[in-house]
This record gives sequence, structure tokens and C-alpha cells, in this order.
Amino acid sequence: MLDYDGTLAPFRVQAEKAVPYPGVRSILNKLLKGQRTRVVLISGRWTKDLIPLLGFDPLPEIWGSHGWERLRTDGTHQIAEFDERALIGLAEADRWVEEKGLADRCEHKPGCLALHWRGLTQEKIRGIHSKAITKWTLLAKKTGLMLSEFDGGLELRVPGRNKGYAVKTILAEMGNDSVAAYLGDDITDEDAFKAIKGKGLGILVRDEYRSTAADLWLTPPEELLEFLLRWHKTRGGGR
Repeated sequence: MLDYDGTLAPFRVQAEKAVPYPGVRSILNKLLKGQRTRVVLISGRWTKDLIPLLGFDPLPEIWGSHGWERLRTDGTHQIAEFDERALIGLAEADRWVEEKGLADRCEHKPGCLALHWRGLTQEKIRGIHSKAITKWTLLAKKTGLMLSEFDGGLELRVPGRNKGYAVKTILAEMGNDSVAAYLGDDITDEDAFKAIKGKGLGILVRDEYRSTAADLWLTPPEELLEFLLRWHKTRGGGR
């Protein structure tokens, strides 16, 4: 189980240019074609925005929007239902974003609104953060939304699902003798690390270490590629 941004691909100011690290496509395509490993991407992104970046063949199972949508390998796409009160809150947050002239910094996806500031000066980041945190905190309290920060922004989400939910669901579908791992980098991956604790391996993938519930720490891309290659060989793959 793999996060995408910051794990399989480096962060980019222009999110649509965040393609996988060199070598990632090759090894994951081998895993997918070998059919000895269930490869699942679990991302905060909307699946429709993620797919064009991947270059994987065949396409793996993808959980998008922090667990609110699931795209199966047979093409079946499921989006969970949202609480109406929370959706009203997201709509109000979206109007505020438009009023403040931040629409070009806002990402819309099922059950979530994300405000990005990657690439801006620290002064501009502080200004946006100060305004958004005040307004969105009030909105979260009023409408039951969950407010959280991530590496490069702030987001409002419908509560009830996260990456940990996706991990728990996948683990429940696997046999008791299955070997599982989750690789991620961000604060939003901590729910997944906690969900896999005692049932598999949680692996933090980032240049600098931080406090985490993960079991191991790898730096990308070299150590990431080495881990994926070893997994492939252990599962009976060739070079």
C-alpha cells in the first residue's frame, strides 16, 4: 500500500507535473504484472487527477480523497455518501476562497477542500495561513468538518474516513498469512501507520526524519527503490 505525493513522486509546485521518481514506474509495473503482490495506491488526491500521472500498466487499485473514493482494478468506481451538513460547510469554504482571490490555490475533491501554498514566500504563506485557519476553524466547528494541515497546505475534510480507513479495509480483505506494508510521508499518512501497526510494516518515506508511528524510515528515491526491488525479488520476481 502506497501513498503517492512525497512518497512515489517528489512534491511539485504544479501538482499536475508530479510524476513518479525515475525507476518507480518500472518496478511497480513489474509488481503489477507479476500478480504476486496486491499493489494499492492510497492518496489524498482525487483519483481522476492522479491517474494521468502514473504510467502504470495495468492500473492498480486506487483509494482517493483520503479514503472517500475507491477505484477497483476492474474499473468499478465508488464514492461514499457525505453528510449534507458537511457539504454545506465545504460550499461555504469554497465561497470564502473565491472572495479572497485564492481560487487558483484551491483543490476540490470528493469530501474535501484543500488550500495549497507550496512555492510561495514565507510571508505570503503566513498571510494565507492566518486568514484561512481563522475562517476554516469556525467553519469546522459549525459544520462538523475536520480541519488539518499537511505538507504544503491546509484542508477541510468530511470526517469519518482517512487513509487508515482504507488500510483497515484492505487488511480485512487479505488473508491472515498475508504480508503487508504501507509507505507514506505526510502527517495524513499517520492514520495509515497506526492502522497497520502490529499487522504489517509502516514505512516513513521522506528526506528528513520526523516523529511518526511508522516502523521504518527510508529516504527517496534510492532507499525507496531498493525496498521495492527487494520486495519484488522476495515475491518471486526477477530483476
